[in-house]
Amino acid sequence: MKAEYDLSNMKSRRNPYASKLKKPVTMRLSEDVVVYFKDMAANAGVPYQSLINLYLRDCVTQHRQVQIAWPAKS
Repeated sequence: MKAEYDLSNMKSRRNPYASKLKKPVTMRLSEDVVVYFKDMAANAGVPYQSLINLYLRDCVTQHRQVQIAWPAKS
């Protein structure tokens, strides 16, 4: 490294984008769900994982709640 690039006197600072980084997770999705998003992603020209992330982010911003009606136990 050249002497004019001496970084030893630089002050460190926190990454301002650290809170926006994506967290890797493992999820088990139904095959039909994966096929659906892969097809939609191919038509849109984006990676399917990015499309799933965009959809979930939209759910978060719209404050969507899942409506689940489990069958009553008899």
